[in-house]
Amino acid sequence: MIVKKLKVRPRKNPPTNLCAPELATLLGCWAASNDYGSTEKCREVSQALYECMRNAPMKGKQHRPTINYHLARLGKNLK
Repeated sequence: MIVKKLKVRPRKNPPTNLCAPELATLLGCWAASNDYGSTEKCREVSQALYECMRNAPMKGKQHRPTINYHLARLGKNLK
């Protein structure tokens, strides 16, 4: 099946993870100390991650069109 007029648009804004550096630092601290349950060695790093996640802006649920919407929209091109 070939649809001649079908175009795909790239995403406008790629998703960003605001607390990725803090998470990477915490994982590195855990790997360096070889103790994943220790709260003493990585306390400052975990506190920084906690504050970042607490203060990060929350995204609302974005509307995603369903497959039925796309099928109805493309149905006229498939005939």
